[in-house]
Amino acid sequence: MLWPFNHFRKPRLAPPGTIEAIYGMIVTQAREPIFYRDLGVPDTVNGRFDLLLLHLWLLLRRLRTVQGATELSQALFDRFCEDMDDNLREMGVGDQTVPKRMRAFGEAFYGRVQAYDQAVEGGGEALAAAICKNILNGSGMDQAERLAAYARATDADLGRTGEAALLRAAFNFPPALPEDVTP
Repeated sequence: MLWPFNHFRKPRLAPPGTIEAIYGMIVTQAREPIFYRDLGVPDTVNGRFDLLLLHLWLLLRRLRTVQGATELSQALFDRFCEDMDDNLREMGVGDQTVPKRMRAFGEAFYGRVQAYDQAVEGGGEALAAAICKNILNGSGMDQAERLAAYARATDADLGRTGEAALLRAAFNFPPALPEDVTP
């Protein structure tokens, strides 16, 4: 049934399925074996979580520059929260504990976003140091530099991606370890 006031509703920026497609791309990229095998990311729940956050941050960082992408950014964050909630429940975390763990995930997300944003603004080795601390548990600076180079290359690649492609999920993350990326 068509409601007479539907034309007053704000149009959705993202077509149905776009959020799932983009979030699926983030998860798929974060699960690339090369990160764990060659770049020292611990293949643990925490390591996977931190790599997921890195990729989510990279995309949300790009979406900040896209006019009208606030709804998409919020929907991606909401999908991330849904995924974390689902994962906790699959791991057997009880209903009483899930909200506490979700709060911790939120704090981790915002803390990392702030750390990575400040590191990018600071330049130099700051991003590698933030990645070393947050993803590599404080060790493996060589690998952190390679991950930082990847993050900068991904940031640049997303920066070259057209706004329409971002909003339609018609883009790809670059390879996890491009040949020409050096720290």
